[in-house]
Amino acid sequence: MATQTKPILHGYFRSSCSWRVRIAFALKGIEFDQVPVNLIKDGGQQLTDQYKALNSMQQVPAVQIDGITLSQSLAVIQYIEETRPGPRLLPTDPKKRAQVRMISDLIASGIQPVQNLYVLQKIGAEKLQWAQHFIQRGFEALEPILKETASKYCVGDEISMADICLVPQVYNAERFKVDVDQFPTIKRLNQTLMKVEAFKVSHPSCQPDTPADICT
Repeated sequence: MATQTKPILHGYFRSSCSWRVRIAFALKGIEFDQVPVNLIKDGGQQLTDQYKALNSMQQVPAVQIDGITLSQSLAVIQYIEETRPGPRLLPTDPKKRAQVRMISDLIASGIQPVQNLYVLQKIGAEKLQWAQHFIQRGFEALEPILKETASKYCVGDEISMADICLVPQVYNAERFKVDVDQFPTIKRLNQTLMKVEAFKVSHPSCQPDTPADICT
C-alpha cells in the first residue's frame, strides 16, 4: 500500500509496547518518524489532553499511519503485516500462526501490563518485588511453551510477532533483576534475536529520547 507520509510513532524509549512497534517497522523496512512522549517528565506527558486525543487510554504507543491513529502494539503490528510487504511477522501455517498469537498474548496481556509503569507507581515501595513476581510467574509459563514451539526463533525458523514481544520483556526482566538463567530457552532466543539488526537499532539505548546517561 502506497503512503503519502511516513508513519508517526508517539512512544517512550523504554516502553515495551513502543519498542515492539519499532522492531516491527525495522523488520519491514518501514521508515517512520518518532515523537517522544516522556512517561516521567512533568508528571507524565501521556496524561495531557493533547496526547489523550491521540490515545484515550493515555498509554504509549500511538501510531498515526495511513490517515488513522492506532494504539495497542499488537494491533499496529498486525496492521502493517496486512498492509506492507517485507518479511512475514505471522506464519502462513494456521497452527504456527496461532502459536505466535498465543505467545504474543501471553506476554502482552499476561506479563507486561501488571509490571508496567502505571501499575508500579500505584504499588509504591514494593514495586520491585511486585514486578519480579509477575515476570517470574509469566516466564515460568512461557518457558515450557517455547521449548515446544521454538527452533531458531520463538516459533520455528522465522522471526515473528512472538519474537517482537519476547525481547522487550526479557529487557524488563533483566531491569527488574529477574534471573533469566532459570529460563534457558528464553535466554537463548533473546541472545539470538539481539544479533539481528532490527532488534539492535530498536533497542532503548538507541532512541532519540534516550537520556544521555543510558545511551550506549
